Amino acid sequence: MSDVAVVGAGAWGTALSIQAVRAGRSVVLWARHPARLAGRENPRLPGHRLPDEVRITADLPTAPLVLIAVPLQFMRPIVAALPPGGPLVVCAKGVEARTGRLPLEVAAEAQPGRPAAVLTGPNFAHEIAAGLPAAAVAAAVELAVRDAVAAALGTAAFRIYGNDDPGGAQVGGAAKNVVAIAAGAAIGAGLGENARAALVTRGLAELARLAVALGGRADTVAGLSGLGDLMLTCAGAASRNFSLGFALGRGERLRDVLARREGVTEGVATAPALVARAEAAGVEMPLCKAVAALVTGRLTLVEAMDRLLSRPRKMNER
Repeated sequence: MSDVAVVGAGAWGTALSIQAVRAGRSVVLWARHPARLAGRENPRLPGHRLPDEVRITADLPTAPLVLIAVPLQFMRPIVAALPPGGPLVVCAKGVEARTGRLPLEVAAEAQPGRPAAVLTGPNFAHEIAAGLPAAAVAAAVELAVRDAVAAALGTAAFRIYGNDDPGGAQVGGAAKNVVAIAAGAAIGAGLGENARAALVTRGLAELARLAVALGGRADTVAGLSGLGDLMLTCAGAASRNFSLGFALGRGERLRDVLARREGVTEGVATAPALVARAEAAGVEMPLCKAVAALVTGRLTLVEAMDRLLSRPRKMNER
């Protein structure tokens, strides 16, 4: 049996497989279409060959640690079909559109009673595959699960920090994609760096409010899984959510932008679900609400910006 199973052979699953081998682990990688990896190179991650220690399979695998690297909106049936095995590590970010569930909530419903963690933080797949310095968060209630993730993936160049606040970590990973669309739209529309900085800062305040309302901690939001992820996603040219927002800011239609893409831009499905979850918790998230209205076609970019700028001023920033 391999040390680590990776479920999902997209860019992120491929990068995690390479990193696990780098950490000294044997890996089995589940691919829905293994033929696409016949040359051991993923078209979505060009220039990074899968090591020989990675066994590619079309059968859902088991291992002492199972990394789930499929987009959240498609994750539930795949996790439900997994054979028994070790703890699950959910590597997806977002909110399930149909149910409003966070990633670990989806995993718990699909595999009741199975220990689980979430791996999150400011990571681009191509940089992890290349071995560039990076850090991530393994968030789980159980210390043993956090330690298992660090042992399976951690190296000197890829530092894994444990966190016992998986709720706060998941909110950060979900909301940052929504805020990144707003940041990209501001730059694409020529509104300037001041506008982007203001949007990102207010977005951080929104996700902190939601994290705390759902039982998380504010200090988690100030770390890698909140502020760190926001910095990368709202400024990195490789961010799918930022680039989508940028295209919308330049006047492109959402359906045209999505039609050109192979990978999933998670913030599009997450935005309405995140806002619904926040409203159910009594949390106000005006920036995320404006993005949700934008991606569902209920507001134009100009209308969304006007709505944000016309909000009453508050004496104290919170």
